Amino acid sequence: MSVALVIDDHPIVLEGCRRVLLDAGFDDVLEASALLAGFRLYRRARPDLVIVDLAIRGSGLAGLALIRRLRINDVRTPILVFSMHGDPVIARQALKAGATGFLVKDTGPKTFLEAVEKVRRNQPYIAHDMAVQVALLGSRARAEQNDLTSRELQTLSLLGEGKSYAQIANALGVSYKTVANTCSTLKDKLNATSLQDLVRVAVIHQVSS
Repeated sequence: MSVALVIDDHPIVLEGCRRVLLDAGFDDVLEASALLAGFRLYRRARPDLVIVDLAIRGSGLAGLALIRRLRINDVRTPILVFSMHGDPVIARQALKAGATGFLVKDTGPKTFLEAVEKVRRNQPYIAHDMAVQVALLGSRARAEQNDLTSRELQTLSLLGEGKSYAQIANALGVSYKTVANTCSTLKDKLNATSLQDLVRVAVIHQVSS
């Protein structure tokens, strides 16, 4: 008996996934609209496929933490991320967290089924255009980081973890002003136009290192 688990907080998405998965030959489709409930269902049912959104009930990208938690328990179960986010940075994060495939929600049923069938066989799936963008992110990040000092790399890494200036200062044993100056230098070196843009580059650094 083949079982799929879909974790998403949109009823229409759940219903659409159920129909396609049953048509694809799954015997049962379990549903959860919250991450904790999804994890509990996974532990109880041990499904053959997990489909998960990354942003559930205003949780940011907490689905990434769920994927990591699933992988601690089981490195083999196929996991397909079905997300509204088409950002290659997020796709790269999901794949590094342990997802088998990544699919954006604006795709049609045929593409969804193609992704499911591939991931079901434990083969990686990501749309060609997205795959190219993800690959370019890693190449660009490595090239940009060649010109950074050790302190700058440390600061960038902590930014990528979501740390504030004050937390970075505490972690590195320097002043808040030193961190602010380092980030200003990083923006110049990495052609970041704002702190938000710099944080984006920092996330790329995190997932490509």
